[in-house]
Amino acid sequence: MKIGLMNNPALSLYEQIEAFGKAGYDFLDLTIEGPALTFDPQKVRDLLDQYGLSVVGHTDPCLPWAYPVETVRKACFKELERCAKLFSAIGARIMNIHPCYASPPRMKQTLIDQNVAALRPLSAMARDLGLVLVLENFKRPFDLVSTFKICIQEAPELQVHLDIGHTNMGGDTTEDFCRHLGHDIAHVHLSDNRATDDHHMPIGVGNVDWPRAISALKKTGYDGTITLEVFCGTNDILFSYLEISRRFVTELWTMKQSGTGGSHGTHQSHGERPSWKHGQENG
Repeated sequence: MKIGLMNNPALSLYEQIEAFGKAGYDFLDLTIEGPALTFDPQKVRDLLDQYGLSVVGHTDPCLPWAYPVETVRKACFKELERCAKLFSAIGARIMNIHPCYASPPRMKQTLIDQNVAALRPLSAMARDLGLVLVLENFKRPFDLVSTFKICIQEAPELQVHLDIGHTNMGGDTTEDFCRHLGHDIAHVHLSDNRATDDHHMPIGVGNVDWPRAISALKKTGYDGTITLEVFCGTNDILFSYLEISRRFVTELWTMKQSGTGGSHGTHQSHGERPSWKHGQENG
């Protein structure tokens, strides 16, 4: 298992790489988001090498890359290709993409088909640049194992980016994704929430059942990159939150497997306070 952090695209990328390296993290989850993030690939690669960091690529979640207008799709393809070339130049092997929900109202029922049609050339483009394209789970219908099975069947080079915080917001659970798509998981995001929104809280603050989630992930044999996607406006506090989260995840990861988690346990309802936290909260 490797634990890494995502940069804030509004801040200096170079300073953040140094901070992540000095804090002892394993990799950079490099997000390229609008309005613009430009950098010197060689300088980034030198900094990554200096601190022994690897890198994965994360793209703008707002791009309408599957919108059923050819000129829009072509513009988004060009931007994603630009990102892919930068990721490849700095040594990344994984490139994330988020589901595209942009669609004319009368075509909403074909949203999955629209995504699949655009994923085929995007995954091939990523492959040609030495990258694996991974699709991140989020909201309906991209919170369902069945949707991901369709996408992978139609775009076989595609793999899964499992965001465990997102599985707490509805749809299929972490256990469902791990049970049915475990061998397709190539990257993981962790953050906590209270099931009502994507809050990006420190691990243990919300109501995600982390022992069960980590147990399910471990049972797949996954041992790759895990990003702590925890947000905070103050840097000193952020790194305190991140250290607490890293320690929590590491302790759960090294725990011996028990029968309380994984595919043989009962599913927790979304939004329900998990039983493992009972007695830990006051009031």
